[in-house]
Amino acid sequence: MEQAVADIKAGADDDQIWLLEHPPLYTAGTSANARDLRNPQFPVFETGRGGEYTYHGPGQRVSYVMMDLKKHMQTPDIKKYIWMLEEWIIRTLAEFDVRGERREGRVGIWVVMDDGTESKIAAIGVRIRHWITFHGISINVNPDLSHFGGIVPCGISNHGVTSLHALDKNISMQELDEALIKHSEILTRSIRSL
Repeated sequence: MEQAVADIKAGADDDQIWLLEHPPLYTAGTSANARDLRNPQFPVFETGRGGEYTYHGPGQRVSYVMMDLKKHMQTPDIKKYIWMLEEWIIRTLAEFDVRGERREGRVGIWVVMDDGTESKIAAIGVRIRHWITFHGISINVNPDLSHFGGIVPCGISNHGVTSLHALDKNISMQELDEALIKHSEILTRSIRSL
């Protein structure tokens, strides 16, 4: 990822979106609080992205977005970029009749559960260097949700974590990828119009 960002900055490569799946691990963002690492049953990696602790593992789609915001925005704006990542997730989830929502003061995308509680279905953690973005988003398709118990996800302890399969949306990773690709143009087309 570091090399891709350097190549984009140098003009030697184009913007990139990577879709991948990690083995079970925890990552710590720049705001991670050590007391939120409750039971580190998997390796913990320090990252340069924003945010706190999160879990990545099988059944979760991680997407790293590396793009030059100066090419896509008249005035580069981190908040607008985060909004577009959120919108990308929301539109992707809508393909499967899942209503993803933003919440003031809470990073990520949330769904209202049948009992009225709210659970996080997608996380966002980015870094921007010289207006080149990296890191990105993760969407829970069918991970082992108990693995989130080793941390306080994103520092939020009073809400749960869910997945598409937990919402009875038994889609495949390929189906999610197709929806992500379909809606990825929002990251460039809509940013230009902001």
